[in-house]
Amino acid sequence: MADEAKIPKGRIRRSAKLGTIIGTQGARYAGTKAANVARSEESGQEKLEQRHLETAMKMVGALGQMKGAAMKLGQFASFIDTEFIPEEYREIYQEQLGKLRSEAPAMPWEQVVKVLEEEYDGEPLSEYFAEIDHEAFAAASIGQVHKAELLDGRRVAVKIQYPGIAEALEADLRNAGTIVRLARAIAPGLDAKAIAEELRERVMEELDYEYEAQNQRTFSRAYRDHPFIYVPEVVTRISRRRVLVTELVEGIGFDAIKELPHEERSRFGEIVFRGSFGSIYHLQQFNADPHPGNYILMDDGRVAFLDFGMTKKLDREQILLEQRAFDAASRDDPEAFREALHDLGFVKNPSKLDAERLLDHMHAIGGWYVKDREVEIDARIVMKIIESTNDPRSEYFDLMRRESIPADELMGRRMEIGVVAVLGQLRAKRNWHRILREWVYADAPATELGRQEWEYFEERGLRRTPGLAETP
Repeated sequence: MADEAKIPKGRIRRSAKLGTIIGTQGARYAGTKAANVARSEESGQEKLEQRHLETAMKMVGALGQMKGAAMKLGQFASFIDTEFIPEEYREIYQEQLGKLRSEAPAMPWEQVVKVLEEEYDGEPLSEYFAEIDHEAFAAASIGQVHKAELLDGRRVAVKIQYPGIAEALEADLRNAGTIVRLARAIAPGLDAKAIAEELRERVMEELDYEYEAQNQRTFSRAYRDHPFIYVPEVVTRISRRRVLVTELVEGIGFDAIKELPHEERSRFGEIVFRGSFGSIYHLQQFNADPHPGNYILMDDGRVAFLDFGMTKKLDREQILLEQRAFDAASRDDPEAFREALHDLGFVKNPSKLDAERLLDHMHAIGGWYVKDREVEIDARIVMKIIESTNDPRSEYFDLMRRESIPADELMGRRMEIGVVAVLGQLRAKRNWHRILREWVYADAPATELGRQEWEYFEERGLRRTPGLAETP
């Protein structure tokens, strides 16, 4: 049992584990489909559903045990309506993959406690905690979380890094082929190579919980006493490189949130949108790893934002260039938009690309926030965005091949797709364009949440206009 719980570390072992699952299940699925020729329609459908469920469960089991980059891709796939399987079976895969967010297999306490003992230099845990639950209540791609009580009575969440995860991640990042094959199996429309490169450059930062603690302290200070966004405080004194201790947040998770009435889901979606995009303009920093497991709806209506291991800082010039691109797209000015893309680094030879088609491509990707209208985000919109971003079948694929994604922009695009995927699961409805105008043009708040937020920031002495209105 203990051996099964260990994370496979070697490049060959991790590739073989995943390849065996995908290959075996694919063969069994093909066999079932062939056998269905001799079965009744009802019996055949039942067998196919069973085979899809088995495949999804096997995939989740493999990804959960592998942890690291492979599991992260599975989490990402769980909140995007993938199209690699027939529509009637998608819910099966999403339900099973969703368990990687909330019910991922945890490692036994006997293994993770060794990390605590090493990080605390062998001192008794009773020197730090009055009690700590041995059962994890959350397990993620790099570490798992245990509830605990400090000596002063505070309830905290203790995130403990998996033993051996650093070596496993290094194996994943060396073995880009595994990541590419997995991404293609889950969502053919994703640019798997770009994802592999992104993971290679950034995911190793997540192994340093002191770096994450620094990020979280920044966001926690910025949103302290905010009317609807909450970031838990870090307990710095007992946090370490592989142990992160934060205030415990209680509330309901994403699966329960999806069952709320539509307006409550839309309110939640607006908060996710304001917290993710708004921090760019309020903090010049954003969380680049949005997914449903990182949000908790608290009893008082605030949304707690969790996990700051992967963030991106921006300088004022880059933010201003982003605002100019949004401005040109919103005004339907193809020439100005092409120039803005050139300044951002997306287009190296602007004269060789049709400005009208570039703008059309932008509307296919960002029309949900560029157009001044209410938009309910659904699975169709999300999949169209992914198709228009990466899929060779897209009508814009010729443009994609001639455009490039600057290193400074890759994290932002990741965040944008992650947020719209979350909104799509909620079917959240708002005039997203009007909310963005608050940050780009200093327009009056578009919603009640906007009014509350701007009052909060004005009371803290922050300027109302972060960008375009400062320039001629």
